[in-house]
Amino acid sequence: MTGRTTELGVGRDWPQMLGQLIRYGISGSIASIANIGVYWVAQARFGWDPNLAWALGFVMAVLVGYVIHSRWSFRGHGRRDNLARTGGRFMIVALISFAINSLWVWLLVQYFRLPIWSPYPLVLGVTPLLMFWLNRRWVFD
Repeated sequence: MTGRTTELGVGRDWPQMLGQLIRYGISGSIASIANIGVYWVAQARFGWDPNLAWALGFVMAVLVGYVIHSRWSFRGHGRRDNLARTGGRFMIVALISFAINSLWVWLLVQYFRLPIWSPYPLVLGVTPLLMFWLNRRWVFD
């Protein structure tokens, strides 16, 4: 590479990006555990609608995720001079993530009537990669 950045944001800083991706995975796992734990309890124990249970889990994951991602996952990347800007963008990306994950829950649990755990592979595999890219390129730029 010549040092220029590609559309995916990969350039000379690929070792830094790899570190961010690893930290993002660890941090996202913690936030996902919070989300899934709340979802599981609300849906399986209390019989809530799956999407309502997911919404409650989402709130918990956003709170946990913002703190960890802003302080650890993307440390040394971008600027943090405007909390309203960074926090607002993080919330927009989180809402995109919520919409995608709600689609997985609705499609698999409600439409196809699969078990309540069936969205986990997509929620834990596909969505986080999309969100990493958005967070790195737009939120914590």
